[in-house]
Amino acid sequence: MNRIKAVIFDMDGVLLDTESVCKTCWYRAAAEFSLSDIPRIFRECVGCSKTDTENLLTKYLGTHEDAVRFRKRATELFDVVEKEDGLNKKPFVTECLDTLKEKGLILAVASSTRSYRVRPQLTNAGIIDYFKTITTGDMVSHSKPDPEIYLMAASSLGLKPEECIAIEDSPNGVRSASAAGIKCIMVPDLIPPDSEMQEKACIILSTLREAAEYITELS
Repeated sequence: MNRIKAVIFDMDGVLLDTESVCKTCWYRAAAEFSLSDIPRIFRECVGCSKTDTENLLTKYLGTHEDAVRFRKRATELFDVVEKEDGLNKKPFVTECLDTLKEKGLILAVASSTRSYRVRPQLTNAGIIDYFKTITTGDMVSHSKPDPEIYLMAASSLGLKPEECIAIEDSPNGVRSASAAGIKCIMVPDLIPPDSEMQEKACIILSTLREAAEYITELS
């Protein structure tokens, strides 16, 4: 087995506690749009890019125009919360990043969110300087669960997929990393792991502290 040289992090739900805010905003928007079965729809869209999210929403709202309107409304609600309350880091983020850095591992981000949001959010959280590269949803044709974003992230580091390990919270993220040939640790956030996740993830852990300990043993 190749030695692990890099750790690629998802951002939403792994580094930053954005998914819970997003969920609340989606539920509020769903009420305004009279969109039913929002729990299932939200689960399908977690980890997807803007384009893929709109395509999924079109199936449930009937038209692409309504899908765009819904996504924009949910984003407006999210922006209000972010401006008024800020975004919190997930537990043990800084501890995890410091541990992995001290081990000599390269750190990167692969997020389906667009760059104009990812970079300011990581900057405001005080952690952007930990990462050598940041690959975002607007840099790929199809984001998670497609493997493209993880293949691009590994390439940006000059590494093979098998030399990297990913940390993800969502099923779409785990599917993406796994399809790219990258071992993936799942640290679940809003969506509990099922049998598929138990098969695709190399391990399922509760916190980033546990993930850092696991990776240091591997590398």
